[in-house]
Amino acid sequence: MRFSRRDILQVMGTGAIAATGLTGLTRRARAAGTVTVLNWQGYGTDEAWAVKIFTEKTGIEVVNDYFNSEAEMLTKLRTNPGIYDVVLVNCARTKQAVAEGLLDPVDFAAFPNAAGLSPQLKENADLTVDDKIYGVAWVWGMNALAFRQGTPRPDSYAALADEAYAGKVALYDDAVTSIAVGALMTGQDMNDPKDLVIIREQLKVLKPNVKTIWSSEDQWNKAFSAGEFDLSIYWSGASVRSQRNFKLPVEFVVPKEGAIGWFDTLAVPATSANKESAAAFIDYMIDPAFYVEWATKIGAPASANVSAMESLPEGDLSRTVHAAETLDKMTLMAPMEDEKRERFNNLWQEVKAHYAS
Repeated sequence: MRFSRRDILQVMGTGAIAATGLTGLTRRARAAGTVTVLNWQGYGTDEAWAVKIFTEKTGIEVVNDYFNSEAEMLTKLRTNPGIYDVVLVNCARTKQAVAEGLLDPVDFAAFPNAAGLSPQLKENADLTVDDKIYGVAWVWGMNALAFRQGTPRPDSYAALADEAYAGKVALYDDAVTSIAVGALMTGQDMNDPKDLVIIREQLKVLKPNVKTIWSSEDQWNKAFSAGEFDLSIYWSGASVRSQRNFKLPVEFVVPKEGAIGWFDTLAVPATSANKESAAAFIDYMIDPAFYVEWATKIGAPASANVSAMESLPEGDLSRTVHAAETLDKMTLMAPMEDEKRERFNNLWQEVKAHYAS
């Protein structure tokens, strides 16, 4: 995010340096040269090789703690003041965290590698409160269409309803993404749809085509490999891993209605006791040298650092799928109040019940 991230991490590996049970950890128990990171498990910051390099360079020990939802991330920040030094925050959650006083504003002088960040992400309005930026843009990605090589290349989300794909469509089990797809199919603003009834009926129309509703990258890969579906809502970065790591015949396309975009930041909690160490770690995470290793050896979302993307080998799948112009072809998921999120969740549950009936 988000374009939360728990599900896309199933095949990305997890780091060896991790801490559990941090709720009971006090600041007094931590070494001065320590940075404690709160993130999804297996999402870049806990890559064992990267942590080792950073510690060897700086002498700063990295401890990782994890959340299983963005709501849990906010709860951990609220209830554990002083414990965390770096936190992964999806751009759609930044203003909520700032409103609660949970994050520090960014002084980019402390982040030399930020010079390479895309201005569209670095200075994004979703990160800005009272002319201050909260969070360093880190990685981004898109939800759009993946299709089996050898089948027609779709140019619209309308393909999800095409009878040619009867029993051959997979949808992502995420309410916000699903309502966004329905909004784009019905010509509405995906972040502020005015007619949820039309979206509900549009999604219900897909019933004859829907074979699979997936919730993890591992599940998607297994079902696609088994030939269960040919067309799916999918993540851009996951499509790269499916091609490269699993040799699956899948292609990713942004249809004419555009992609559903997200990006994640790394931020410093307001109560961090190790802010200089936190800044050093975040700067390492946006370093092109780290990103190229992560993207080419493991598989990663697109970097917010333009220099990092340009450092990928020519023809690299991550670079091809996340071409710079795609930033102009996607709409970012916007911040959402809890009441609206609940309405989206209820609608999606109703649609899934219809599929199952």
